[in-house]
Amino acid sequence: MQNLHFPNGLNAEKFLAEYWQRKPLLFRNPLAEFQCGLEADELAGMACEEAIESRLVLEKHGATPWEARYGPFDEDDFSDLPDSRWTLLVQDVDKHLPEIAKLLDYFRFIPDWRLDDVMVSYAVDQGSVGPHIDDYDVFLFQAKGKRRWKIHSRPVSEDEFIPDLDLRILPEFKAEQEWLLEPGDMLYLPPNVAHWGIAEGECITCSVGFRAPTLHEMATAWFEAALESRMPRQRYRDPPLKPQSAPGEILPPSLNEFKAMLEECIRHGQENDRWFGRFVTEAKEHLQIYPRSEQLTDKEFHNRFREQAVIHRHSYARMAFSRNEHDGYDTLFVNGQHYTLPSDSGDFLPVVTHYRVLHFGYLQEWLEQPVYLSLLCRLYNDGHIIFKDDTE
Repeated sequence: MQNLHFPNGLNAEKFLAEYWQRKPLLFRNPLAEFQCGLEADELAGMACEEAIESRLVLEKHGATPWEARYGPFDEDDFSDLPDSRWTLLVQDVDKHLPEIAKLLDYFRFIPDWRLDDVMVSYAVDQGSVGPHIDDYDVFLFQAKGKRRWKIHSRPVSEDEFIPDLDLRILPEFKAEQEWLLEPGDMLYLPPNVAHWGIAEGECITCSVGFRAPTLHEMATAWFEAALESRMPRQRYRDPPLKPQSAPGEILPPSLNEFKAMLEECIRHGQENDRWFGRFVTEAKEHLQIYPRSEQLTDKEFHNRFREQAVIHRHSYARMAFSRNEHDGYDTLFVNGQHYTLPSDSGDFLPVVTHYRVLHFGYLQEWLEQPVYLSLLCRLYNDGHIIFKDDTE
């Protein structure tokens, strides 16, 4: 894990207590060791690929003000753009460029499962995506050029945005604070702080974003999973009944019976814990990992690992784990799947989830135990870890 250099005598603990999801913070050159070698032409090339999400935002000279065009693009799409006031945005750049993935190492004092991606934007002079709010935390790292950020913290409601535009743009923006970010500077913004970043000349900005599912999304996913796998087949049964003088009335005991049935489903604590781990590690639809067509046995995997010396996490793999000693098992979560281990697994899961490159020598003692060897072999066969000469 790389060290993030905090301003004003802060450290990670104080930042999380005083700023995280509370108020913005400006960092001057906090990632001294990080170098972004990404150039505008390379980013444009990524935006031409089918499997990569990208957008072009034109403040003017589009079909509408603040027009958003969606990739994949081709080279001709970039040849007719104006000289100013447009931005190219590419999602999940960390999944495709290892040098950009290194940026995430500075933010691992926040749980991995909260991280979403690194979006990289290239803007020409005066380019921006307009004054808006985001529903998630973001660190805005200025990789190249300069961008002026303006913010205000007053509440913004959905009916304030300009109607009938591709983007959620605020019609008026009175800045409470503003900063000019130069290469190496960074701005942290908590959710729902209105902001507007305007390029001063050409610039590249890396946005480290965090997942923030809505309660509706979580509840819908939970009930869908419960209906598929563990919702009891039992039917409603009455509590002890007495004759009613008003047969049309729904009495409290009947309501309580229904609530008790629902609460009993929710109380399946262990399974709910595993559902949550699967949910927060699910990959986006275009970043799925598929099992290998040729599966290795545990012995074949062990021999190949020994020959190769190292194995790498797939760049699309999202990993987390939980301790569940009350039922005797710990659980590893990868891209919406779960794998169990005896709860005396010690540091094995912290190691596997922390490092993106695993060394045979470091894991050798664990590899001599069938339960750990089998798990690593399953991760390999499921595509979540790969050898250098494999194709992802």
